[in-house]
Amino acid sequence: MRQAIMTEPGKIEIRNVVEPSAGEGEILLRVQRIGVCGSDVHVNHGRHPFTSYPVIQGHEFSGIVEKVGPGVTGVEPGTKATARPQLVCGACAPCERGDYHICDVLRVEGFQAPGCAQDLFVTTRDRLVPLPDSFTFEQGAMIEPLAVGVHSTARAGEMADRNVVVLGAGPIGNLVAQVARCRDARRVLVTDLSNFRLQIARECGIEHTSNAGEESLEDAARRVFGDEGFSIAFEAAGAQASMDAAVEQIEKGSTIVVLGVFDRKPCFDMSVVGDRELSLVGTLMYRHEDYQQAVKLVAEEQVVLEPLVTRHFAFEDYAKAYAYIDREGDRSLKVMIDVH
Repeated sequence: MRQAIMTEPGKIEIRNVVEPSAGEGEILLRVQRIGVCGSDVHVNHGRHPFTSYPVIQGHEFSGIVEKVGPGVTGVEPGTKATARPQLVCGACAPCERGDYHICDVLRVEGFQAPGCAQDLFVTTRDRLVPLPDSFTFEQGAMIEPLAVGVHSTARAGEMADRNVVVLGAGPIGNLVAQVARCRDARRVLVTDLSNFRLQIARECGIEHTSNAGEESLEDAARRVFGDEGFSIAFEAAGAQASMDAAVEQIEKGSTIVVLGVFDRKPCFDMSVVGDRELSLVGTLMYRHEDYQQAVKLVAEEQVVLEPLVTRHFAFEDYAKAYAYIDREGDRSLKVMIDVH
């Protein structure tokens, strides 16, 4: 079978390797689509702090169950599916309390463990997430980033009837904003420097947008929220300026959830955080129920995914996909690799 291996930053080789088989409690999937994530791009650039080479990338994907191993019940060959990419110990303190997504020795497929960039991929029954037959393979591959949106919005606490700002309109920021709307936020404002990404946000049903290079967050919040202000913010840009704006403009006693991956450690005035009694909340990945909720949101047509897919590339053109992302910059959102 074919397998895409990143041998070093910026270099991908397509190799022919022996097909894997499904062992006890395992499921063999025939991969159909792979979404390229911003973290994958960091690996391509050699800037991911927790990935070594060679590495088989890919953690956002959809496929079809090819075979099930001994002991597997409740799933049949031919089922559309995706799977969580988390490999955990099950014995550390976070795992024992149910927070396996922040396992002390967490490994993520595509980074610290082999990913799904191959024709056939083995996962375990407990990590498998079946998909409705009605799902497209593109929708299936988008469940992983949507699960990030589900988990991170839950980290913000009760959202109903509260005003929300999402700083960053990339795929994650877009999906966070959509899930915030699903959680009955009163109004949701998305900011970014890219008019292209803001246009895609509007196509996905996010009514209120602002170009941060043309309008300050203070002015945008006043325009959208009036005197109410906003009490929940999601930093999804990984930028010092957006973190500063969130700290300075959010209501006192409010919550800022940090999703962005920062190339440099942000620095801001912690005395302001204390004086305004702000809560800075971290968030990482998702749990199984977040995947299941993401599937439900798509099945019920509560989120819009199609405008996020910018371009498709054949499996053999994996390297060209990265070149396209680098060339297009903020005019690229979700790039899909068509495996079959």
